[in-house]
Amino acid sequence: MLCSLGDVLLDVVVANRAEVTHGADTSAATMVGAGGQAANVAAWTVALGGTARVVAKRARDLAGHLIAEDLRQRGVEVAGPVTDGATGVVVSISEYGGERTMLTDRGVCPLLSAAELRDEWFVGCDWLHLPLYSLIDAPIRDAALDAARRVRRVSVDLSSVSVLQEIGAAEVDRLLGLLSPEVILANEPESKLLIGSAGSAGSGGSASSAGSAGSAGSAASAATMIVKLGPGGVRVNGRLCPAWPARPADSTGAGDAFAAGFLLGGVDLGLDAAARSVSRLGAMP
Repeated sequence: MLCSLGDVLLDVVVANRAEVTHGADTSAATMVGAGGQAANVAAWTVALGGTARVVAKRARDLAGHLIAEDLRQRGVEVAGPVTDGATGVVVSISEYGGERTMLTDRGVCPLLSAAELRDEWFVGCDWLHLPLYSLIDAPIRDAALDAARRVRRVSVDLSSVSVLQEIGAAEVDRLLGLLSPEVILANEPESKLLIGSAGSAGSGGSASSAGSAGSAGSAASAATMIVKLGPGGVRVNGRLCPAWPARPADSTGAGDAFAAGFLLGGVDLGLDAAARSVSRLGAMP
């Protein structure tokens, strides 16, 4: 059982088929459904044969109902408080199926507090997966740290260069020290921001060595450091694993698919999931 804690959003994916004509119409393919990193990883875990639960705060508006129903139909258990307010929305713009640009409104998701967590939401969980978005704001940061004390194994995805720059590599390193993750996932720019260079992430180490709060190099001392290289594959503790063949349609969510596959069955299942993800429109399986 994988539990992910973080954002559950309405995901609007737009892949334009021609050069964008500003002030006029441009032909595009679109998709709308559940999204957010926590939701994506949970959905891919189920699609790959595992079980998953997503813990998130959501609004009781129309978008919130649509998202919860979409995830349940995919076999994902949905947990977390339902409140007034607005459900978050992310608009992913993928030009010709290439790298995506995301416009994000997180809605009520960052308002999840530690006081709202329930023990039953984490019963049976083997992994807790935390996107960096779950660690940048209060009160969700405290909820994530509290949840990590309830689950034996933790993974963290660094998620976004802009988020890393916003809160600073030193603060991220401090939080990683508190979490002692067994797995850290990052793309190459994120890895370089955090530890100086992607190559220095390959030393490995023990999960316990990352346990001292605020210690320098917490990322480098994680048991497994994965640097995602897009079409170049991934680097796992310094070892290059080439990407599997795929016909790219949309890169949105490929990293989330890899994370789910890796946590469930290792690097080969992760690469298989990523290849499947980039071959279709949208982040969900």
